[in-house]
Amino acid sequence: MDVLINYILPFLVLLTVVVFVHELGHYWVARRNGVRVLVFSVGFGKELFGFNDKNGTRWKLGLIPFGGYVKMFGDEDESSKPDTTREFTDEEKAVSFHHKRLGQRAAIVAAGPLSNLFFAIIVLAVLFMTVGQLATPPVVGAVSPGSAAEKAGILEQDRITAINGAAIERFEQIQQVVRLGDGSGLVLTIERAGQSLDLPITPTMTELTDRFGNVQRTPLLGISASMAESQVVMLSPGAAVYESFRQTWVITSSTLSAVGQMITGSRDTSDLGGPLRIAKFSGEAAQGGAANFITFIAVLSINLALINLFPIPMLDGGHLLFYAIEGVIRRPLSDRAQEYGFRIGLFLVLALFVFATWNDLIHLKVFDFLKG
Repeated sequence: MDVLINYILPFLVLLTVVVFVHELGHYWVARRNGVRVLVFSVGFGKELFGFNDKNGTRWKLGLIPFGGYVKMFGDEDESSKPDTTREFTDEEKAVSFHHKRLGQRAAIVAAGPLSNLFFAIIVLAVLFMTVGQLATPPVVGAVSPGSAAEKAGILEQDRITAINGAAIERFEQIQQVVRLGDGSGLVLTIERAGQSLDLPITPTMTELTDRFGNVQRTPLLGISASMAESQVVMLSPGAAVYESFRQTWVITSSTLSAVGQMITGSRDTSDLGGPLRIAKFSGEAAQGGAANFITFIAVLSINLALINLFPIPMLDGGHLLFYAIEGVIRRPLSDRAQEYGFRIGLFLVLALFVFATWNDLIHLKVFDFLKG
């Protein structure tokens, strides 16, 4: 029962919110472009409950919560393959997704990921205005003996003003840059006694154990902040919007950087998590309070947008890739080419899902538990 309340329920709430926002983007732009929407589904598989609206759209909740779809008039199935089994009348073509102009179809497809990004920006901005943002000056409060910081010559009361040339205003930014990196060398710009110094430093890969007993290798500098100067600052609407855009960009660039590092082999692919680890993190966030949980929803919304923009058939990015090719060659790809593309995309998505779930089982020590 504790697992249900503490982990499964927050996980289901989180998935429902980010999937609903994503599909609502597709739905809204489709309706604005005169497309008839047949089904709006959060989840796949057997329908748990649903209703029909005045426009004939079936709004429903599916049994399997890992995703959702908007089925439009002219689609053969939930993957948005065009229906080639019959001829469409002129009246039907007017409301069919696949008979819209290229720009309209691209806008409808892109609206899903973009709505996730806009949702995250709005959520973060509201949090910054109502809950506030923790602001800790980037001043070194302590240096751990034998750490990378000590070896680099960093001293207490040094103010870190930049990392690799990027300005640093809060200590939290230092943590973001270091922990989201792959442990490669950095250049810290510090202020000491009125002078500016550039100090090269290579973070130390350190094994940290969380409160659930899971061990993770994390790059660390070995410094801590001077918490006496920390404060929670309520931001004005303008500052909140600016900071939410900045945080969204930081999360986006860090995520893409991590994916690139995994592809090149400079980062361990064990960091790639699937549904089990998301459930674990959502439970932890929920236990940390409403603000933590809402922040995690925003972060996952950004990640869902990025994943869907990958140029893999079956995902929104794959459809946009096909449309880009169509724009170049002045005609849609052949049905056979699209069919092979969807098959490859389905294989890649399933393979990624299985691999991430396998990582989760290892990370959460499920096999050790079963052996015991």
